[in-house]
Amino acid sequence: MIVGNDEKVLWDDAGKTVLSPPGKDSVLIVDLADPMNPKIVANLPLKNSVVGPPVNVDIDPTGTVALVADSVDVIKEGDTLKQVPDDKIYVIDLKANPPKLAATITGDKQPSGLSFSPSGNIALVANRAGKSITVLSVKGTDVKVVETIPMDGEVSHVTFTPDGKHALAPRFSGHKVSVLDVDGEKVTYNKVDVPGGLWVYNVVVVPGGKIALTSDNGGAGSSDGSVDTASVIDLEANPPRAIDRVVVGDGPEGLAVSPKGNVAVSAILAGSNNKAAWFYHRNGHVTVLKIDGKKVTAGKEIEVGGLPEAAVFTPDGNYVLVGNYIDQDFSILKVDGTEITDTGKRFKVPGHPASARMGH
Repeated sequence: MIVGNDEKVLWDDAGKTVLSPPGKDSVLIVDLADPMNPKIVANLPLKNSVVGPPVNVDIDPTGTVALVADSVDVIKEGDTLKQVPDDKIYVIDLKANPPKLAATITGDKQPSGLSFSPSGNIALVANRAGKSITVLSVKGTDVKVVETIPMDGEVSHVTFTPDGKHALAPRFSGHKVSVLDVDGEKVTYNKVDVPGGLWVYNVVVVPGGKIALTSDNGGAGSSDGSVDTASVIDLEANPPRAIDRVVVGDGPEGLAVSPKGNVAVSAILAGSNNKAAWFYHRNGHVTVLKIDGKKVTAGKEIEVGGLPEAAVFTPDGNYVLVGNYIDQDFSILKVDGTEITDTGKRFKVPGHPASARMGH
């Protein structure tokens, strides 16, 4: 598992953002051979950001290389600190012992959600401020920019279908999911869009490739006290279309689907970074989504920690880890079929976990 810790952004008791100078962020490589006892095998001093979605890191299918998008920097302007888009993408060599930074690439403004293709030969990066998607060729740690594709508005994430022939890109402020065609290193946006929920932020494709699920944040990147949804997109339809919206809670961001394809979890902020708000809760939760073919049903809510961002299933589908940004730890949940329970165990990390992805 790869984890990005952001030490530049917190919130005061009034819910106001409190910024700190850069220099203390880290990226962790975590061994999950024993999911109940994760072990940090590398701690790299690399900048990254909680300005999400919490999928601005990824590990390639071979487990030999990882990418980290440095989305937003904090700079000093006069006597105040302010957030500005960054444009760096870090390449990590996972074969090195311990894993190490192999290269730094310059992309477009505010690189955010990113994914490797199923073959691992390319990666796509969504650039929120750049309003574009960057195509990267990947040959081990030799990663190069192939092209940058203009998009109609702010794109927050991009992920592939299992056959590698298409990719889905949530257009955050456009409330749509764009469908991209992929042929080798050639990626094309043919103006096919699927209406999403409000502020569609994150997306996963269910194994088998029949449907995709989204996190429709609802509050432009935060909670607002009202319920929000996961959209269900039928990928077998031509063109793809939304066939359902499932209520998950207030402020979904993190989203993960089991490798078994029968269950997913949506991480819900629930106002847990805004103590002054009427919708404040000390902890967020995950909402369990049961998947039966193309029918997705919301199940129980499992309380986790403060400001849950990333959620990941282990490769065998038997555990879920949820990164609690405020509490600086991960909740470890056990999966049995479509039943998910909290083990009560927490995995402490040396920082505020802003993002995470699982190796294959």
